[in-house]
Amino acid sequence: MAHHDLAVVGTGSGNTIVDERFAGLDVVHVEATRFGGTCLNVGCIPTKMLAHTAEIAESVRTASRLGIDARIDRIRWRDIVDRVYGRLDPIGDDGREYRSEHGTVHIGHARFTGPRAMTVELAEGGTTAFTADRIVLATGGRPVVPPPVADSGVPFDTSDTIMRIGELPRHLAVLGGGYIAAELAHVFGGLGCEVTIVELADTLLDGMDETVTERFTAAARERFDVRTGRSVERVTGSAGDVRLHLDDGTQVRADRLLVAAGRIPNGDRMDLAAGGVATHDDGRVRVDRHGRTTADGVWALGDVSTPHPLKHVANHEATIVAHNLAHPDDLRTVDHDRVPAAVFASPQVGTVGRTGQQCRAEGLAHRTGLHEYGDVAYGWAMEEQRGFCKIITSPDGTLLGAHVLGPQASVLVQQLVQAMALGTTAQQLADVQYWIHPALSEVVENALRDAQ
Repeated sequence: MAHHDLAVVGTGSGNTIVDERFAGLDVVHVEATRFGGTCLNVGCIPTKMLAHTAEIAESVRTASRLGIDARIDRIRWRDIVDRVYGRLDPIGDDGREYRSEHGTVHIGHARFTGPRAMTVELAEGGTTAFTADRIVLATGGRPVVPPPVADSGVPFDTSDTIMRIGELPRHLAVLGGGYIAAELAHVFGGLGCEVTIVELADTLLDGMDETVTERFTAAARERFDVRTGRSVERVTGSAGDVRLHLDDGTQVRADRLLVAAGRIPNGDRMDLAAGGVATHDDGRVRVDRHGRTTADGVWALGDVSTPHPLKHVANHEATIVAHNLAHPDDLRTVDHDRVPAAVFASPQVGTVGRTGQQCRAEGLAHRTGLHEYGDVAYGWAMEEQRGFCKIITSPDGTLLGAHVLGPQASVLVQQLVQAMALGTTAQQLADVQYWIHPALSEVVENALRDAQ
């Protein structure tokens, strides 16, 4: 049986672990699918490339309100897909080639057979086994498929497959109302598909700040057929004719079904107990603040272990774990305070920190400042009717949360993330700098002042 100094299982953020600090070590990388992980292949990057394309198409459709008469002659879906994956696939291939030239690479599914011992069911057939002094688990997560769909025998897509389909559907049914559902509904709706969203919660983006969910859901209703507060009892039909039977007796009929009902960590596929690796009740690998699991010499990062399944969180954790592997006598800690997030849909969302409802639930004394895009010059010029910036502070001005909805939200929220990280108060942030007029950032300035 082969023995390695270090094994990295998963090549999303896990592929960033090994650098010059590990020169001279015998390293093996194991990947179940494609190098690059979720983000590069079926997540962050392809969805945003598609979301940008859809945003352009939507801008053309709505240009008449600004006095521009324009039309879309044709959506070349195959060319769109080829542009996306023609750029992304070579990156993953290059990553695999590089690791193969500088160590061992196994493409297949890895599971524990004992302490720091694993076997890999190779994609090409057969198995191989190894032990390692240290192992990093970075195996990510996968889409949840609820039983009414999984047990139906009716074809469906998830975010793992929908972006490579051969042609655009006429009518896409989306099961779920979180950020993945919202972004992909925006993609296919923007490219001309009829879209129906079915969500169990009463609003889309459930769990985000209440003002965000209220306005985002209202905006989605203007574009799509949105069925909130509804569950799917059963699924019938066949390829090209899918029927969702809802709990209120209604039916959604579409030619394609996208299941975007959440994600779960992949730890349950690794026989973790055999390796002495404990998990939380939700299946996440249990790690300490340094990234160590309950098994000696085994570390974990990213969606397989984190409570925040976001790429920038996985990257942060990979940086910490890499340092700790290289410097065992100088351990750094993972920081999950003030984790920001964005939704690249229409409207866009940027958010960080506590929501209004969380402050009330925790009994926190707080102030709220909310300013509309349409009440600052550039938002007014854009005729932006729904966008806003909401700031939540403690009575002394400490920033507790920030929530932006509208164009450039993912960028506008970043200065608020920075202010929270540096301990800057709302008044300090508003007063210490010039705010460019008439830039859209003035909506942030005014929300800060509204919160004082």
